[in-house]
Amino acid sequence: MSGRLWVRARAVVFAVLGILAFVAAWEGYKAVGPAAGVTLGDSGAVLLPRTQDKFMPHVWTMFETLTKPVNRLLPDITYGSEVWHASFFSLKLAALGWLIGVVVGLGLAILMSRSRLAEAALSPWVIISQTIPLVAIAPVTLSWGKYLHTGSWAWGAEQTMVVIAAYLAFFPVAVGGLRGLRSTEASQLELMHVYGVGSLETLVKLQLPAAVPYLLPAFRLAASSAVVGAIISEMSTGQGQGIGRLIAYYSQNVTDVSAGKPWTAVIGAVGVGLVAVGLTSLIGLALGRYRRGETA
Repeated sequence: MSGRLWVRARAVVFAVLGILAFVAAWEGYKAVGPAAGVTLGDSGAVLLPRTQDKFMPHVWTMFETLTKPVNRLLPDITYGSEVWHASFFSLKLAALGWLIGVVVGLGLAILMSRSRLAEAALSPWVIISQTIPLVAIAPVTLSWGKYLHTGSWAWGAEQTMVVIAAYLAFFPVAVGGLRGLRSTEASQLELMHVYGVGSLETLVKLQLPAAVPYLLPAFRLAASSAVVGAIISEMSTGQGQGIGRLIAYYSQNVTDVSAGKPWTAVIGAVGVGLVAVGLTSLIGLALGRYRRGETA
């Protein structure tokens, strides 16, 4: 394998190896771990999980469950198809939230890079915004959003999922973008000024290309954050048609836990996250000439 091909395939190979390592660790612990788990003294605090099939099914059991029908009367509708549709639904909304988060985050980064006063005023709020628990934000956003309606359109769970996804996605882009825009050397900026290049042209032709090595990792982190935001917002509100609703719904059905039913939705959530990060990695292929010195 040539060096260039290995660089492109390295992320995929490491991702597959990471998944295989996790599966091996799961099955290894299930094979040797105590059935009742490990608790700390008489406090009941669980240090290690129980390994019974009811709590920790085999990996192949989870995937077998994907092929089983949700309802015996409707054999064509399997858990796999239900998870697929829910995952695609969450992915669409997370992608929209990611796009909004990138625009907002990059806009804040440009503003803060232009003015130290703006950075001093905005950066504390950018950081504080990430300390508020999502389980509190999502229901409030849904409740407030119900007052927004026009004609036949009304705010609902989908809009809440997009807002929460964007809320988590903008932060890494703002931080990474600011670092990237500030990475431009002063001599380069002075040279652009000497040649009479305007601030907008300097931003487009010099600062943004220099920020690419910082922005690409931020885009990937923002993608995974957007997926988390979309899923958690759906779980905390109890509304929607995405994978978050399935995780909450399947987990409530404790009679079928041993069959791996709740884990099918978890597999879907993991798949959504991997696809989201993989799609953002395609941006790096288009910007390959600027990727030298990528920070992560």
